[in-house]
Amino acid sequence: MHRRRTPERLAELDLLRFVAALAVLAFHFLVAFASVWGTRPSGLFPAVAPIAGLGILGVELFFMISGFVILMSAWGRGLGAFARSRFVRLFPAYWLSLAAAYTVYGLIGAKGPDPILGGDQYALNATMIQRLFGGTDAIGVYWSLWAELRFYVIMAVLVIIGVTYNRVLILGGVWLALAGLALWLQNPLLNEFVMPRYAPYFVAGMSLYLIHSRRGQTWLPWIYVAAGYALALDSAFYRVHQRIDKAGVKAMPVTDTGVVITITLIFVVMALVALGLLRLRPSKALTALGGTTYPLYLFHSLVAVALIPTLRDDLPPWAVALAATVTAIVLSYLVYACAERPIQRLLRPRKAPHTPQTPATQVEKASVP
Repeated sequence: MHRRRTPERLAELDLLRFVAALAVLAFHFLVAFASVWGTRPSGLFPAVAPIAGLGILGVELFFMISGFVILMSAWGRGLGAFARSRFVRLFPAYWLSLAAAYTVYGLIGAKGPDPILGGDQYALNATMIQRLFGGTDAIGVYWSLWAELRFYVIMAVLVIIGVTYNRVLILGGVWLALAGLALWLQNPLLNEFVMPRYAPYFVAGMSLYLIHSRRGQTWLPWIYVAAGYALALDSAFYRVHQRIDKAGVKAMPVTDTGVVITITLIFVVMALVALGLLRLRPSKALTALGGTTYPLYLFHSLVAVALIPTLRDDLPPWAVALAATVTAIVLSYLVYACAERPIQRLLRPRKAPHTPQTPATQVEKASVP
């Protein structure tokens, strides 16, 4: 097994994750959530809807960051430590959001973009693998966590084998090849394992970490990034066109040119991070933004359901959207600072006295939406 690496904290990833979460929020608040506005949101915000609609691809940026960061934090780590770190990172905020969803939908009976479920379905959601058993996501954004979990299983297998540069290259090459095969065969079972629509982002993120660790002095990972970019464009078109077919062009006024620009920006920015050309000095503010991101991703739709219908008839749409956004950010920070962090400290194993926090522990916080 390759010796343990000690990655530095990449503060720029905290900012990128927060930007990705805001992009998803903008897509939902300004384009997608007709049920909370009582009308098509793109009609209320026609000037920004074509840009906000591209926020649907914010999750793809999350996936790419995950590929980069999870490989960085898993390098040289044992299976137990890897699994424990993922559990502590994922579940506390998730369970809090699930309890909030049960309160908003199950007890209060609010109407919104998420389904009304029975208690058994909420209990199934508590496992985070409800899709494995044909269950329904309590909150729409949970779909991406199922993709993250499958990626973690793949990484866990790699951790068991031992993470090395060559093994990561083999994994990336095989995964991209299987993704292309899955897109051609359209076999549901193969798609479930290979995740052909999301694999390009995970593999590109891992490849960019290899580039980062070698200070750019490597060529094969760049081929993987280029192949990931080509597959990512196809996947992004598929996702956006699927939404347009469902909602209509007026409700989802996004162009193919906008999709190409967005995916290109995601890959270029992540490449700049990998090459060390986009660096930010670590700060408490950026750490707080990074910590707020995951709760913001989980809770923002519940804020929209609770707040927008009560304000939409009394305030201009922009004021309502701004109030909901600020409320979601403040609530998410409070969840992070007052609930998620204390719970994580309780669940993490006790450290020996005077043992400083390792960079890997710091960095792993940047791995999920």
